[in-house]
Amino acid sequence: MLLRHIERFLRQTNMPWTKFGRLAARDPRFVADLRNGRTPRAGTAKRVEAFMNAYLASESENSHAH
Repeated sequence: MLLRHIERFLRQTNMPWTKFGRLAARDPRFVADLRNGRTPRAGTAKRVEAFMNAYLASESENSHAH
């Protein structure tokens, strides 16, 4: 489920998966590891979801400011 949200986020933002991993989980291989079956800890999953929500909210605010 988390991986689906991440993949959608990456498509929406055109963010490279390594940059996402570095920013959201402090691990540039995070997305690759998820794609290979890694299961993140609950705290990591929450932090990643919070990062995506905050990033999208920030993008939304920036697009309305112009």
